[in-house]
Amino acid sequence: MKRHITLILILMSVCVTGIAGLQLYWNFQNYKSTVKSFDRGINEALNHALNREMDERHQQLIKKFKGWLSDTSFVQITCNLDNRKLSTIFHINDTHPYVKGQKGATFGLTDYKEKLTKVTPKAKKLLIDHFGDVILKKDLHDGNIYYYTARLGDSLETAYEASNLNIKVLSRFYTEELSAKGIHSGFILNPKNPDQQSYLTQKVNAALRRPYRKEMISAGFESPDYFFLKEMKWLIISSLLLISITIFCFAYTVKTLLSQHKLAELKDDFINNITHEINTPLSSIRITAESLKTFDHDRNTQKGYLDIISYQAEKLSGLTTQILTLNRFKKNVKKDLPEIELNDVLRKAIKEMEPQSLHHKAVIKFQPSQKPVCVRAEIESLIHVFTNIIDNALKYNHGTAHLDITLTAVGSNAEITFSDNGIGIPPEYLPMVFDRFFRIPKGNIHDIKGYGLGLSFVKQMIEYYKGSVSVAANQINGAVFIIRLPIC
Repeated sequence: MKRHITLILILMSVCVTGIAGLQLYWNFQNYKSTVKSFDRGINEALNHALNREMDERHQQLIKKFKGWLSDTSFVQITCNLDNRKLSTIFHINDTHPYVKGQKGATFGLTDYKEKLTKVTPKAKKLLIDHFGDVILKKDLHDGNIYYYTARLGDSLETAYEASNLNIKVLSRFYTEELSAKGIHSGFILNPKNPDQQSYLTQKVNAALRRPYRKEMISAGFESPDYFFLKEMKWLIISSLLLISITIFCFAYTVKTLLSQHKLAELKDDFINNITHEINTPLSSIRITAESLKTFDHDRNTQKGYLDIISYQAEKLSGLTTQILTLNRFKKNVKKDLPEIELNDVLRKAIKEMEPQSLHHKAVIKFQPSQKPVCVRAEIESLIHVFTNIIDNALKYNHGTAHLDITLTAVGSNAEITFSDNGIGIPPEYLPMVFDRFFRIPKGNIHDIKGYGLGLSFVKQMIEYYKGSVSVAANQINGAVFIIRLPIC
């Protein structure tokens, strides 16, 4: 039996450990995948946000540049017809050049088919838009500044140098890009103390004239663990719940198996004890009955033999009565319990045990409470509870038994204390004395009669009355039983 239970426990332990291990491994792999995705997402989002911010600065420069081209007090736009190619050639010159006769830019538009000798408003607008949206945009993207005219070049250079990274705009774009990727974590752009940030993006060049100039920027985040927990919280909770349920079921099953095994051992011990107790009176009855049948005894001898049979039958009856007491009281206890006074009940229990106490030459001292203490219970069941404890104090004692019984009211509870000077209970068996069929192991020795049912009955009845019972070692020797019942 023990070998089978051990094998079952080992197999169950392996299964539970395997399930828990697989769940933890799966969560760890998810964690690594999420952190990797988080790292890729925040870096891609920063690049996209920076490109958007730079595009916005480029558009501002292009808008200024178009304004300069439109301003005739700043730039003159003229055109003529190239007779050889039969195409319109445009000329851009400063209105007020630094040096007289200084030339500007001359170029044609491939897709422009009109042949003009004088710039029209439509042609001028087309030229300005093409120059800004195509030519200048490409120059800015490549980080180049070309002096198409001296004043245009100087103005563009000045505006270029004045155009700095707008942290607020970049932060807004970055937040939008992160949200688009499902990342909702706080961040700091260009943290002053990078070492204090638990997670940093790669550095990105935010200079308009990159790659010729460098203006590096990065973002600092809290640990990706928070992001992982936020993104995977329901999966983690489900996984932990599954592991908890599995462990709980395993623990409950183990407890049940061990309880059943323990109960089986207790029942085996009970059967051994009760077999011994039943066999003795039965043997005596059988031998006495055979003697009565075989021999012609006189009347007095027959009466003696019949007394033996009656005595042994009474012992058997007492045994069966004690076994059935638990169920009998449980079935007969009324729902509407009467109110009883504990001082009187304890006196009746002591009176009922008077023959046994005289036989053991015991000294029982009862200290009643100063005021009446009333509880709701069946008087017969409480008397049986008290006599069980008194009987144990008398039986488990090698000398003159001394038993002190005290009744006090402690708060809303009545407290009854039974202190004896008996052989005591080994500490390792204290938690088990209230288990059904339990008796302190003594091999196959039955010097003290009992079946391991008395204290089990005590506990069951006291708990039925919403009370509690406990046991502890008495000072020097013996045991102390404390019963607490709610006062009505």
